[in-house]
Amino acid sequence: MLRRARELAMRALFAHTQGGVDLEEAFRHALEEMGGEEDSYGDSLDQEGVAFARRLLEGYKAHAEEVDQVLRDTVEGWDFAQMSKTDLTVLRLAAYEMLYEPTPFAPLIEVAVKIANRYGGEHSGAFVNGVLGRLYRRIQGGELKAVPKED
Repeated sequence: MLRRARELAMRALFAHTQGGVDLEEAFRHALEEMGGEEDSYGDSLDQEGVAFARRLLEGYKAHAEEVDQVLRDTVEGWDFAQMSKTDLTVLRLAAYEMLYEPTPFAPLIEVAVKIANRYGGEHSGAFVNGVLGRLYRRIQGGELKAVPKED
């Protein structure tokens, strides 16, 4: 369920940042599209999932400058203009969640990689995994603060 919620948030943020669509309008449109899609993982998108997706979007929006700066400092050899916009969108939401949500790191990174593989290019999953792995090491090393994680 949370994987589908993260996918919903990613699709809405992508439409907002790349298409210039109002965030709420992008969210409604992405939710409408996903409501009719079959999901190969068998996950449903219930009200709890919709609320979680909205929380991720609102959280990223509130912390966008900090999250983007953390990503700029974490990504090696790329700037945002060179990156796939899909990969950047996945990274923005995953980095927000790693820093500001109590979600454990391992499942969060795993789902981000799956979403990148589904929507991105051939190497998107590996790229996202590498960046989030570096971000994880920065957090674990005490260089960055993150909210305590659930067990």
